[in-house]
Amino acid sequence: MRSRYRDALSSPPFRALFTAQLVSITGTTVAAVALTVLVYRRTSSPLLSSSTFALGFVPYLLGGLLSAVVDRVPPRRLVIASSAASAAVAAAMAWPGAPIPLLLAGLVAIGMLTSVSSGATAALLRASVPEDAYAPARSVLRIVAQVAQIGGNAAGGALLVLLSPSGAILVDAISFAAAALLVRLGVRPVAVSGRRAEASLLRDSLAGARVVFAQRELRRLLLLGWLVPTFTVAPEALAAPYVAGVGASAAFVGIWLVALPVGMIAGDLLGVWRLTSEQQRRVVAPAAAASFLPYLAFAVHPGLALALPLLAVGGLGAVYSLGLDLRVRDAAGSRLFARAMTLNSAGLMTLQGLGFALAGAEAQLAGSPAAIAIAGACGIAAAVLFGPWRAAQTSETVVSSRLEA
Repeated sequence: MRSRYRDALSSPPFRALFTAQLVSITGTTVAAVALTVLVYRRTSSPLLSSSTFALGFVPYLLGGLLSAVVDRVPPRRLVIASSAASAAVAAAMAWPGAPIPLLLAGLVAIGMLTSVSSGATAALLRASVPEDAYAPARSVLRIVAQVAQIGGNAAGGALLVLLSPSGAILVDAISFAAAALLVRLGVRPVAVSGRRAEASLLRDSLAGARVVFAQRELRRLLLLGWLVPTFTVAPEALAAPYVAGVGASAAFVGIWLVALPVGMIAGDLLGVWRLTSEQQRRVVAPAAAASFLPYLAFAVHPGLALALPLLAVGGLGAVYSLGLDLRVRDAAGSRLFARAMTLNSAGLMTLQGLGFALAGAEAQLAGSPAAIAIAGACGIAAAVLFGPWRAAQTSETVVSSRLEA
């Protein structure tokens, strides 16, 4: 049977959850635009201005070191508390006279809160929809994230015309407060799935990470889910230099940045509409590898007329995410699920940040077209090495005794 979007969207708790995600991601994207402008106005430093984007990734690694929180605090309470705390931090950042160190510290704090609560959000999602609606529910959240980022960037630019950068950051605080309220009113409480250890939070988190990575299949799946996006971001990281290199107007940078997300959204939609759950599991490795084939064509320095369709076609390979979500859920089981998803979020965001830096370094040495082609070759290698090329296993992994130990 094919899972359908309507199976996920028919759940009121899930509708509340994805609406909260849409609101908070849009607000965060608006704030990122405003914060970059604010830091540049205050310091006239391109380095400090660009560092605001890098600091958006770093806290996820720190949040992964606190992953045991998901086994100590009920998921709904953790998500609400994280959103409320983020609203308070963003409100402090919106103070017109806030010094630059406070702004950057606030950015790190919000990133850590989001990272720590990511596993709890995944647990709420899993509990809010039927089992066969899990893949389309995750797909909805990915589409929401893409749309929110595109819309948030546009809204951020518009708000800076109407409001000061501090006023735009205040919009982020309001968005977090609204997200907390939506979860509070619309999502049912869910019990903690794991078992709390007597060790300290840090030791418990590290022990849980060892248990997660001791599961061979789960380890391979997490690595695949981290490495593919690491190399996927190369065109996004090199949008401005590539467009400038082919002599096109800077206005095409925006179109360039939209091409890949449009393809990814189309890949998600087609995967849910046309593939059964078992087919989604089977195409994970082939689709991940195929998504990088268009990147190889950048070795011949294509113009925008060819480069933009190549990016959109590459985005279609994002259909691999549907089956990967199912395989990770199956491999983690209910006991390890929240911790695995927290670690997954930490690794994903951290390596994506590294991917931006790597793409820039490669472009500095070999040029933007060659850097994109190199990223494509590395992505194919990652899919070959870590992709699940054998039949999917749908039974839960028995991990409770090892976790307790």
